[in-house]
Amino acid sequence: MSNASCGRRTFVEQIAGLTRRHGQWTERLRSTLADIGLALAGRAGARMAQVLGVGVRRSTVLRLVDALPEPDPPAPRVVGVDEYATRKGRHYGTVLVDVETRRPVDLLPDREAASLAAWLAKRPGIEVVCRDRAPFFAEGATAGAPQPVQVADRWHLWHNLSEAAERSVSQHRRCLRVLVPAAPQAEAEPAPEAEASASPWTTSSRFADRTRARHATIHALLEAGHSRRSIQRQLGMTYRTVQRFADAARPEDLFTGQWQNRSSVLDDYKSYLDGRWREGCTNAWKLWEEIVPLGYQGSYARVRAYLHLKRTSPRPVAARPPSPRAVAGWILRRPETLSESEQLQLKTVSTNCPEIAALTRHVRSFATMLTELQGERLPDWLDAVRQDDLPRLHALATGLERDRDAVIAGLTLPWNSGVVEGHVNRIKMLKRQMFGRAGFELLRKCVLLS
Repeated sequence: MSNASCGRRTFVEQIAGLTRRHGQWTERLRSTLADIGLALAGRAGARMAQVLGVGVRRSTVLRLVDALPEPDPPAPRVVGVDEYATRKGRHYGTVLVDVETRRPVDLLPDREAASLAAWLAKRPGIEVVCRDRAPFFAEGATAGAPQPVQVADRWHLWHNLSEAAERSVSQHRRCLRVLVPAAPQAEAEPAPEAEASASPWTTSSRFADRTRARHATIHALLEAGHSRRSIQRQLGMTYRTVQRFADAARPEDLFTGQWQNRSSVLDDYKSYLDGRWREGCTNAWKLWEEIVPLGYQGSYARVRAYLHLKRTSPRPVAARPPSPRAVAGWILRRPETLSESEQLQLKTVSTNCPEIAALTRHVRSFATMLTELQGERLPDWLDAVRQDDLPRLHALATGLERDRDAVIAGLTLPWNSGVVEGHVNRIKMLKRQMFGRAGFELLRKCVLLS
């Protein structure tokens, strides 16, 4: 073989080696950019690539992510199901998570029962389905996988009980007045002045003016024959807000519970200050020195402002009873975490209101059942609830009865949907990074591959 032929072969081999190394480098760069795209999406990924010395457009980063192979995770044994919002209040999808490995296994573009049923039917190895109590998930799990055990999530059960407890306390809010000492009767005021001071907000208050205008608009639409859902869409309000305005006969009824009723560190000591005031002690500094040993950690100025209001107000100023939410919080918390004052107030309310006493007993019984996984006690708990005059708890009991098997499993088995809720929050972040530009397919790959 001639020297020229040998030289040509060596040169060709060198070119081939360079091409092969260049191809490997290109694939490695593509893989790196795809990993950056999975973590940061298009715009932020392009900025990170530029920091690393690679000039690339955000669309290129998204295309590299979109070109990744379709994820095919193994079928789980215990699957968690929950919804996520692609457009809150309008469009929702379904996320499915392997509860044992804590990894997402699939994303569905909707939350229809048929879609979940079809997905479960293709995976016969699933033994447990963790879900909340949404009817579409219950129907889909029953239709697609009748053999696996359905487990209702414990957090959602406790959340539903918390809402029912607060509404039950609200129905008996008059019983909370026992916590406030009776104030001396004030002198009768002329009727015009009483009418003028009936509202806690002045006419010039921006909040009052806005509330009155909204109240008038909503009631005008109701009188014109519009439904509350229609008013919600026209005014861009939530249904709960429209319902609150529609149920109020006067706009002044909506002013209570606003800024003037915010909780204060002085609230627990106002009853003591009121008692000392009636005894004739009106010195703010002396009263401040008396309540500091009792546990008050606020400033002297707050005590002085409260006594100044009592001194200058034309009407008697006294401590307000605790809000239904505060009392419900005492009932829902562990008894050992309550302060002595809270325990005493809850005991006083329970003594004077049999319904709140029964509510406290039922809530704490359910808490024991939930924390100690004693789901077999649920039927007895439901029967005990129905024997007391607590309509809000009756409604909760009716809902639990409809989903009885899943609720008992949720209160008995160690599985729950906590890991699914974490992935829902992660989807929110990924959705804000890229979903509006590349759609559901890119979001699914980022959730399953990152």
